[in-house]
Amino acid sequence: MQVEGFFDWLGQALGAVIRFIVEGLSGFLHLIGNAGSQFINGLSRALGITPSLLSIVALVLGLLLVFNAGRAFIRRSFLVGTLMLLLGLWLLSLIIS
Repeated sequence: MQVEGFFDWLGQALGAVIRFIVEGLSGFLHLIGNAGSQFINGLSRALGITPSLLSIVALVLGLLLVFNAGRAFIRRSFLVGTLMLLLGLWLLSLIIS
């Protein structure tokens, strides 16, 4: 009888610890997700774009093209730099209103 009481107590204690960990992680991940969502909404509102995945991907791609154009100009590759800069600015002008 005492053994059954011990294992009952041990199971309840272990269950309480697991529940505490799961609820803590759930709350933490909810805060991270909410912060990311608010960041995307604020960024899209400031730029005047829709907060969709396609718009964010196009924004990142346009910024990468402009960044790579700057690197090409530093390497004195003016033709490639000009082409990348024009493509990047064209893409950014399409999504930013």
